[in-house]
Amino acid sequence: MQNAKQKINDLIAKINKHNIQYYAHDNPLISDFEYDVLFKKLQKLELEYPECTVLDSPTKRIGTAPLSKFDQIEHSIPLLSLSNAMNQDELELFDTQMNKGLDNNKFEYVGEPKLDGLAVELVYENGYFTKGSTRGNGYIGEDITENLKTIKAIPLKIKSNHIIPDLVEIRGEVFIAHDDFRILNKKQLEEGKNIFANPRNCAAGSLRQLDSSVTAKRPLRIYCYAPGLIKGIDIKSQIDFLKMLSNWGFPVNPEIKLGSGKDFLFSYYKHIETIRDSLKYDIDGIVFKINSYAQQNFLGDRSRSPRWAIAAKLKPTQATTIVENIILSVGRTGAITPVAKLTPINVGGVIVSNATLHNQDEIDKKDIRIGDTVIVQRAGDVIPEIVKVIQEKRSDSSSKYSIELLCPSCSSSLNKLESEVILRCLNINCLAQIEGNIIHFVSKNCMDIDGFGEKLVITLIKNNLIANVADIFELKIESLEVLDRMGLKSATNIINSINLSKETTLSRFIHALGIRNVGYHLSKVLDTTFNSNIERLMKAPFEALILIDEIGDIVAKSITDYFSDDYNMTIINRMIISGVIFKKIIKKSNLLHNNSFVISGTLPSLSRNQAKDIITDHGGIISSSISKKTDYLLCGEKAGSKLNKAKNLGIKIINETNLMEMIND
Repeated sequence: MQNAKQKINDLIAKINKHNIQYYAHDNPLISDFEYDVLFKKLQKLELEYPECTVLDSPTKRIGTAPLSKFDQIEHSIPLLSLSNAMNQDELELFDTQMNKGLDNNKFEYVGEPKLDGLAVELVYENGYFTKGSTRGNGYIGEDITENLKTIKAIPLKIKSNHIIPDLVEIRGEVFIAHDDFRILNKKQLEEGKNIFANPRNCAAGSLRQLDSSVTAKRPLRIYCYAPGLIKGIDIKSQIDFLKMLSNWGFPVNPEIKLGSGKDFLFSYYKHIETIRDSLKYDIDGIVFKINSYAQQNFLGDRSRSPRWAIAAKLKPTQATTIVENIILSVGRTGAITPVAKLTPINVGGVIVSNATLHNQDEIDKKDIRIGDTVIVQRAGDVIPEIVKVIQEKRSDSSSKYSIELLCPSCSSSLNKLESEVILRCLNINCLAQIEGNIIHFVSKNCMDIDGFGEKLVITLIKNNLIANVADIFELKIESLEVLDRMGLKSATNIINSINLSKETTLSRFIHALGIRNVGYHLSKVLDTTFNSNIERLMKAPFEALILIDEIGDIVAKSITDYFSDDYNMTIINRMIISGVIFKKIIKKSNLLHNNSFVISGTLPSLSRNQAKDIITDHGGIISSSISKKTDYLLCGEKAGSKLNKAKNLGIKIINETNLMEMIND
């Protein structure tokens, strides 16, 4: 037995070493055949001696039993988006802002290729991989732990001959290399299956398989690039973190460079643009970050993006094709968007057949007509757009295109609202808007009604079972089970999902309503501000709303306009009568009422989340960055730059004991 255990441990160590050499350092030490021999030896021994099998064995990567659905994981620290620099002038402006924000003190940049894959977060506790998730909406992602375990480049255990933190969250980008993608598509064709459109979609789809054994068959790779929450180890900078990642056995992009000044920004951008076509994977830009974590914390974040980083977009790949038709799309808010139907063309690895034309002004500006030969590019390497018309190839019989002022869905007259360039259908009974609103309402980031997808929404509308979101909560099993491909069991499951969704948070409900200009983040701000009380929110005047952080005149007017509409109020009241309730934020007191707190450093006995809960439970407000509006800085060990900034602004600095004294009073 002891001999078998030793053999198993030796094989695991060898295989893990070869995985790191192959995936992290691109330096294979043995052939694929020799690797397979080692792997099969390990499998054979583990079958003979199952009691000697360990959790981090490479054989655990082959996949587990299929899931029925993904659970959700809330990120400890939000995975924010990055603001974009579209040209050299905007990069230079970013450098100017960094110098100004850091008072012209010395600082360094880290330049990193921005992979075109799927962002994920890996969580390691005491060195072991415990869970992993997608980026999701930045605040909440999907639990894809079992799928991530199948990726050989992800260590199941951090190398033990280095410092191991109590907790570390590691962010990375999962992707498929060009060669692997070509081999995969060739195999798909040989097996009579559909080929994948591009590496990014294939990677994303592979990670979201409910059956992880399917994911295990896909050639997924990862480059790790940023930390989330870290406990038990102090890391000073991005470069130090990347070196630590490499020491731990994680793959880190070898093209990452350190430099300073705007000259570095320009030269690194030019370098990546030059080698872009020779890279083994797709990229859609370059990320520049301030290297020092203390300086990152000092600069802080905006509501949706950090101030200390920017994504510099590369010149997009272009192609030539023909505009076969122009059709009008109706959004859930009634916005009319003209869409060009194109002869399908490969643009930057993606088959493009549609391109947004935005509005009539954009069509007129570029003089786009049906039948035109046009140059197409993926805007920001993502959304297809028409760059220009090749006039020399235009037919003599072509004519200018004008949007017909009738809704393509309901034939109502279209209107252009003041200060907007887009046309809108204002008919609340417009079928396209009804479909869009209901699909949005039931979606994962809104009411999250399991099994209630787009196809079911369309079926229910066609069968006159729902015409608005309130109708969902009045559906009956007997009206559902008679539908095609439904039956009693499926109908019961749908009704159960609807009933489960009735107990929700106010933030989800607000987001689900689709109030113009109010997204996921602002919905959470409103939930916190109005303490989960929808009555208070609905009655809130414009003057009160604009006093809330992050809400300006436009958003405040959108909210008051929405709740002033009799139809909207009727729909909301019907849902509440049907049993929709909101989980309340339970406040233990108002001792900290409207006092703003920023937390920095490690507290003696409270976790960061526990401290936040205590403050909000007693009426306080949590902010992520120090400003003149901050009342208190709650400080622990290694408080960093926030402590110096608080001192300079004369903000009261307290410790954990002081906080407990404040609420005990």
